[in-house]
Parts: sequence; structure tokens; C-alpha cells
Amino acid sequence: MKVKMIRAALLWCLCATAAFADGDRAGEFDYYILSLSWSPTWCALEGDARGSPQCRAGADHGWVLHGLWPQYHRGWPSHCPTAERPPSRAMTDAMADIMGTSGLAWYQWKKHGTCSGLSASAYYALSRDAYDRIARPPVFRKLTDPVRLPARVVEEAFLKANPGLTRDMITVTCRADRIQEVRICLSRDLGPVPCGRDAIIDCRMTDALMAPIP
Repeated sequence: MKVKMIRAALLWCLCATAAFADGDRAGEFDYYILSLSWSPTWCALEGDARGSPQCRAGADHGWVLHGLWPQYHRGWPSHCPTAERPPSRAMTDAMADIMGTSGLAWYQWKKHGTCSGLSASAYYALSRDAYDRIARPPVFRKLTDPVRLPARVVEEAFLKANPGLTRDMITVTCRADRIQEVRICLSRDLGPVPCGRDAIIDCRMTDALMAPIP
């Protein structure tokens, strides 16, 4: 009996090790999340302390591209093994205009882009295409003072600016009592689609802080 138990334990360990080694596979996912971060929030909570160029006076960043994330209907892949070459410095630098920094562009490739099944250049091109397809309501760029508002107001503004979106395709997140991100679910060819159940969890704050662009 003891020998059988040891054999069973060894078999389980071997199976678990094989499953872990197999991991997430590049190109195997169901849809994308396009994540748009309100830059003044990130700067207030993290970027200013880091001295990030994204937060310098005059940088003029509003909704920046946090990332384009491959998703499963439940959960998501990350850090997928890939035969694709990592992006060059020129590639990541070229994304800073919509992502705030080249460092974020590099990190997003490493964590999410590797799971897209695309080359780095193709992943960045697709990310820019997705960013350009979503209209970012100009009203938020017109803020001159911090305001407190219900998170649903931000969602409503995006729905009005993007008639192809419905409520189950967009979610607004908050962090530290501030508006943090707008996340929009897109098909593999970038058409709007309903979000997975684990991705459609809205911030329900009624007085979330939204700071203006410096």
C-alpha cells in the first residue's frame, strides 16, 4: 500500500510539472481587452514618485493605452513562451506617444503581447489600431479642476462616443477612490464583443475623483 501511495504521488507530481511546463500558449485566447488608463490617476498614485516622463508638465496625456490583453472567457494568459523576437528599442520608443513611456510598451509585450501569437511589431500595430478605433470623449480633456463623479458617468460618455458599444462590452475601474481605467472588450479582429464574466466588474463609486490633465 505504501509503495502504491508513493507511486501515485510521483505520478501526480509528474503530471503537475508537465502541466506547468506546458503553460499558456501563444495565440490561444478568446478575445482582447483594450485597457485605457487615465494618466493623471496613474501619475498621482505612482508615476510622479517615479519621475516618469509620462507625468512631466506639458506631456498632455489623457487616456493612454495601458495595453491590449489577450483574454480567455474566464481568466487570461500571460508571459507565454514565444519564438518571436523581443521588440527593439525603436519599436517601444515609437509607442510612447500613446502609452506614455517606452517602458510600459516593453512590459506589455513581455506580459501580454507574447500571448497574442503575433510578432512584436504586429502586436504594437494591432494595439495602435485598437486604440485609434475607440473614440475617447473630449469632455475629460476639458477639465480644469478635479471633479468627483459617479464612475457610470465615464461609462456613459464612452458609450455615447462609441455607438457600437453596449454596457456589457465596457467596464470602468477605480483605484484609491479615483477613476483608474476604461476597459473595452474586442474580438480578435477588433470588433466590440461582450466581456467575460470575470472582466465586467464595474466600479460602483458615486464620488470617484478625476483629476485634470496637468
